[in-house]
Amino acid sequence: MDQDQNVTLRGERELTERAGHLLLGARHEFACAAGDLLTWSLPGMRARIPTDHGSLTVRKLFDVRLLADEEGRRHLDEAARRGALVRISTTGLPYETIIVDGRLAVLAGPPGPGERSYTVVRSPGVVANVNALFLAAWNAAADLAEFRSAPNPPPVLDEEGRRVLAMLGSGRKDEVAARELGLSLRTYRRRVAALMRLLDADSRFEAGLRARELGLALAQELYDMRDKPVQQIADLSGVPRSTVYGNLKGDTVPRQPKKIQNRA
Repeated sequence: MDQDQNVTLRGERELTERAGHLLLGARHEFACAAGDLLTWSLPGMRARIPTDHGSLTVRKLFDVRLLADEEGRRHLDEAARRGALVRISTTGLPYETIIVDGRLAVLAGPPGPGERSYTVVRSPGVVANVNALFLAAWNAAADLAEFRSAPNPPPVLDEEGRRVLAMLGSGRKDEVAARELGLSLRTYRRRVAALMRLLDADSRFEAGLRARELGLALAQELYDMRDKPVQQIADLSGVPRSTVYGNLKGDTVPRQPKKIQNRA
């Protein structure tokens, strides 16, 4: 691959075949940011990625949603057991990426129908920007052990919980929200009640306020507006233009849907 060329590959098979040797060649630092277990599953290769070889530093940054199920918790524990530094982001990751020695970055495209795309970036300036964004998210995240031992850790929402939260924030009637989520009205209301308990809220209004305090509602709000012009998003959401631009629209990395951090 050309040193200054950004190459987009289709599917994990092509990523493994054409860039696998680069991912396995880390000498100083291997960094990974992932929103779920599927982004970097890399069949036949994940176990070969080094974690405790000599002076190699391994940083793994995960979305808090991975703690919502047993498989995710096992994966995080195994990564930590193998010597990786593991941190948890509660505000959503700005992108999903792998960074090798600060010289190579792989960015995952948005999930959707068909094979997922992966952009391999070797241009030094772009890799430096991606690494800076990763470090900002890393520094804002919590160590896995500390997060788990905190007396009042923030609630963990799974994907369905986030969808229900988005419906509550949209103001849709229960019947409409249930239909859009493919749930019965009874099931939807049961999910709402469970969400209120998780957020320790006595009313739907209080649940919305609590979610916004935790940065959950804002991330969904801006994600839903991702295709609008940056200034329009800033005007509608009250988020500074620089925050929207840097986290959601950034020109320095390939465009893809991203979740942003808390209101600046």
